[in-house]
Amino acid sequence: MNPTCLKGLKQCLFSASLSLRCSPSRCEHGGRCSQSWTVFHCNCSDSGYSGATCHSPVFEQSCEAYKHNGNTSGHFHIDVDGSGPIKPQLVYCNMTEENTWMLIQHNNSELTRVRPSPEVNQHSVHFDYSTEEEQLLAAISQSEYCEQDLSYHCRKSRLLNTPEGSPFSWWLGGPAPGRVQSYWGGAQPGSQQCVCGLQGDCVDPQHYCNCDADRAEWTEDSGLLTHKESLPVRSLLLGDIRRPGSEAVYRVGPLSCHGDKNFWNSAFFDKETSYLHFPTFHGELSADISFLFKTTASSGVFLENLGIKDFIRIELSSSTRVVFSFDVGNGPLEVHVESMVPLNDNRWHRVRAERNVKEASLRLDGLPVATQEAPADGHLHLQLNSQLFIGGTASRQKGFRGCIRSLQLNGVPLDLEERAEITPGVQPGCPGHCSSYGSLCQNQGRCVERASGFHCDCGLSAHTGAFCRTELSASFQSGTSLRYTFKEPYELSRNSSALPSSISSDPTPRGENVSLSFRTNQSPALLLYVSSYHTQYLALLVNKHDTLEVRYKLDSSRAAEVLESKVKRLADGELHTVALRRRTDSVSLQIDQNPREDFNLTSDGEFNGIKSLVLGRVHDSEGLDPDLSRLASLGFSGCLSVVRFNSISPLKAALLHPDSSPVTVSGPLLQSSCGSSAAANPYAAENTHHLSDHAGVVASGQPLVNAIRTDSALIGGVIAVVIFVIVTVLAITARFLYRRKETYRNQEVKGVKQEDSQDFHFNNQTEPQNVSSENPKEYFI
Repeated sequence: MNPTCLKGLKQCLFSASLSLRCSPSRCEHGGRCSQSWTVFHCNCSDSGYSGATCHSPVFEQSCEAYKHNGNTSGHFHIDVDGSGPIKPQLVYCNMTEENTWMLIQHNNSELTRVRPSPEVNQHSVHFDYSTEEEQLLAAISQSEYCEQDLSYHCRKSRLLNTPEGSPFSWWLGGPAPGRVQSYWGGAQPGSQQCVCGLQGDCVDPQHYCNCDADRAEWTEDSGLLTHKESLPVRSLLLGDIRRPGSEAVYRVGPLSCHGDKNFWNSAFFDKETSYLHFPTFHGELSADISFLFKTTASSGVFLENLGIKDFIRIELSSSTRVVFSFDVGNGPLEVHVESMVPLNDNRWHRVRAERNVKEASLRLDGLPVATQEAPADGHLHLQLNSQLFIGGTASRQKGFRGCIRSLQLNGVPLDLEERAEITPGVQPGCPGHCSSYGSLCQNQGRCVERASGFHCDCGLSAHTGAFCRTELSASFQSGTSLRYTFKEPYELSRNSSALPSSISSDPTPRGENVSLSFRTNQSPALLLYVSSYHTQYLALLVNKHDTLEVRYKLDSSRAAEVLESKVKRLADGELHTVALRRRTDSVSLQIDQNPREDFNLTSDGEFNGIKSLVLGRVHDSEGLDPDLSRLASLGFSGCLSVVRFNSISPLKAALLHPDSSPVTVSGPLLQSSCGSSAAANPYAAENTHHLSDHAGVVASGQPLVNAIRTDSALIGGVIAVVIFVIVTVLAITARFLYRRKETYRNQEVKGVKQEDSQDFHFNNQTEPQNVSSENPKEYFI
């Protein structure tokens, strides 16, 4: 008991009630405090934080962290400083590429036209970002790389002039309100040049920007701004827009960043006696510590900081137990979490410890949080004065041997790598992430180590995406044919001087692994056909009874063997998954979740000299029996998805790599979402959701403008409509005009919103904060 309580119970209760009463500092991050006798409570709803005092962050600190939790692309709240004072922000995380991109939008990321105005000498525009200033700068600082697209399309509108002269245009970038920048996208700061000036390929060698040539034809200067000190773009001022005939279109893209410098910051402790030391940790009333570790040792101290009497320590006390202990003058308190599995498995494990005036808590991976209430009659302030030890201890206990990364104290990251570079016995960085995250790579995706993290190689998978989970599907019409050509066998090509007709071969002629998904209402329908140079073939089809049928012809002197599944009603427009496996004469077939069906062939011959694989209509039916030949000529109407034949993914090759893969496509092949089990319309095209951060240019060099933000643009649209109406009136009789007068009035009202079609082409695009839809990709050969 506190010594003051020895003077009397009344005084003790009074002291405790003062220490646990509501005050502005009790609940953090905007949490609402309420009183219950001598105890306060914090309501943390809608604050983005949790815990007894609303101190613990709910959201991850970067898109990188969300990805390594197994998330895919989408909008996420990012809390860049954890339990620090900066509020969470909503951003879009693009996880479709090897790098994980964070996109922060502003109020106009579209191509926007500027027309000449005699009353205005300059055109100025300011960009308001979707996050607050402190959030924005912290996100840039935390990222390894940032970029922002800056584009200027021009006709008789100069951009920067020469490096010796005053620039016509400039922009403001960097921390608010921004500093004047007179270089353009792709060039170096202070150069007063565009990217063509650095490359020496401007349309006029006397100038360093294409637009400075001052030509009447459309041209452009575009590039990426990549110097983080100059980002984000705050304002844009365009100066040469007043002359007759001057036209310009600009675009400032969203801020895009990837990498999290703190998330992968790590150190490897190769001895129990090695450690890093930092300045004293100050967490008097509230303290939180978070990090990840991996080890093969059964025990060791992660962290320790001592005071005269007080201390704080986190350690691995055994192969299954993590302990958080501290003393604020009331005697040692301990919180521990017991794991059901060993923690010395050389995989990453996450620890988060917190101590505040109400309680102490410890969280390990996804296990239930352990808590310990603070003494009601004790001290509140944690008073430390020694150095902070990481990976070791000042009290001569056993140190930690292994890796620690992403260490943060009260939301402030510690640079372990920088300190490790100058500390004996400690190495900066820590490889071996696939042991922890490799399971995220699915559908035969391969985990590949990187210096900071990992990525999933989907080259051997029929899927794609960050974790090889994205299905590749296509809608087929009866005239569609996709042919994948295999490499000619050596014995057939050795006497030929011509190169092989493809780049791929199949390594397992005595067996096949075939998998695919399909939707169709067609019966009968050929799903897949594989031919050889020796009149052998494999055909997978839905027969006229709506059941799946496998036809093997491995002996050219005998008729094909027919294997028929017992699963019924497969031509019902629903998604069905098929897995076929043959090893010599044994064949297994599984459809959806139905029991596996086993068959035996009378022939166990090799599938020699595989020639081609065809999806859809088969144009070369040589060697087929009349019934299968007729079926092959009908084509396939429906959906095929994630098609795989041994190591070959023909549908993926056609959709993603049509120029570098041995594929030939005839007829329309429409990439779609029909392979998704949630697809409402089996034959509907896929809408890939992404932020509207792209724009195109028409063949003539005129920019494809997506949004018009000037009054002159509206006037141009009105003029175009008036001309259209006049021509129409001259071509139609007076009586017909009289009866249709109301119709034309409606057309004119609608037409006012359209731009002058002889100058530009426009399409509608969503607002910057919304997700837009990408048109389906259609391939014709």
